[in-house]
Amino acid sequence: MTQPGTIRAGMGGWTFEPWDKSFYPDKLSKAKQLRYATRQVPSIEVNGTYYSSFKEPTFVKWANEAPDGFVYSLKGNRFVTNRRVLGEAGESMTRFLGSGVAALGDKLGPILWQFVPEKQDGLALRHAVEVRNDSFVVPEFAALARQYKVAIVYADHAKYPAIADVTGDFIYARLQTGSDDHPDCYMPKALDEWAARAKTWAQGKAPTDLPRADPSTEAPVKPRDVFVYFITEGKARAPFGAMALMKRVTG
Repeated sequence: MTQPGTIRAGMGGWTFEPWDKSFYPDKLSKAKQLRYATRQVPSIEVNGTYYSSFKEPTFVKWANEAPDGFVYSLKGNRFVTNRRVLGEAGESMTRFLGSGVAALGDKLGPILWQFVPEKQDGLALRHAVEVRNDSFVVPEFAALARQYKVAIVYADHAKYPAIADVTGDFIYARLQTGSDDHPDCYMPKALDEWAARAKTWAQGKAPTDLPRADPSTEAPVKPRDVFVYFITEGKARAPFGAMALMKRVTG
């Protein structure tokens, strides 16, 4: 039997004040938080690379702090996507990719390019894209992403479009409707459902209960790695959501 892809669940970043009391052990220094976090979940989405530029020594440090098998997903710098003419982003793209991200080695996961809501065109190649405008929910967008094997981010969000078309060699999902009122960010039933979807994706299939831009086209059935991040709403409990999901998919 063909082995399924690897499922990794995590959260956005590792520095968040409420986590000092809820997630991290008492009296753990800030300097040791990354090392601790990377041993609780198998992946983290780094949001800081969207707002700021980092140099190679920082990426080397992140790589050294994390254990073998851990993967960072980096959010691409905003100067690439937040511009009037996306076709002029080449220099910014080159600057970002040449900043030292390769120093992460095998701990470098997908790069997420997030477009602001008013953007209606553009595509970053060989990466994952999160679009925030309903104009993208058309078969043509899914076909373009599929042509270049770019993963469309599935966003579980109250406002932005949800697009579950499988267009790349991996799956990238951002779960953004959690709550701090739930110990594990999402309700148990919802976590069960997301665990089932993650397993389906890892096996190379597509969940039948999620909306797609092009439901008439099926992706080839083949194992895919799956990245699931608990983001935004319910952030205080996001690490626990990631750990709860991992228990469900590995148990």
